[in-house]
Amino acid sequence: MAQFEIRAPKGATKKKKIVGRGRATGVGKTSGRGSNGQNARSGGKVRPGFEGGQMPLYRRLARRGFSNARFKKEYVVINLIDLQNRFKSGDKVNLDTLKKVGLIKNSVTDVKLLGNGEIKKKLTVELDRISTSAKEAILAAGGTVSEKTEKE
Repeated sequence: MAQFEIRAPKGATKKKKIVGRGRATGVGKTSGRGSNGQNARSGGKVRPGFEGGQMPLYRRLARRGFSNARFKKEYVVINLIDLQNRFKSGDKVNLDTLKKVGLIKNSVTDVKLLGNGEIKKKLTVELDRISTSAKEAILAAGGTVSEKTEKE
């Protein structure tokens, strides 16, 4: 087996820049720190997060307060076209019947009916939320509508 020598490519390694060793080096006298100012002094630097006097990001962002996210109610959406395809005329549409026909999963508790599609069957619909367009379409087809909860 041949042995290989691993070397860094040409120009990959550089000599360390030594500052403060005379003007001829290019980094003499002030050692690349400029003439005066905070950063020219020993120990002179700005703290982490300092933005030059502008209100820093960590102070602009709110860190506490009220959020309504955990009380948000998520509704599973179904459309009129789904009812037209899965139910017979005269059927009752509620949470249990929707689960039986496979339109929603067993874990679902809140459903909203939207008015996408046409319906021509007489259905009795009892759901949590029903859009105005869906309600009008069901009533026009001769069905009945009842919402379980009050509108928020």
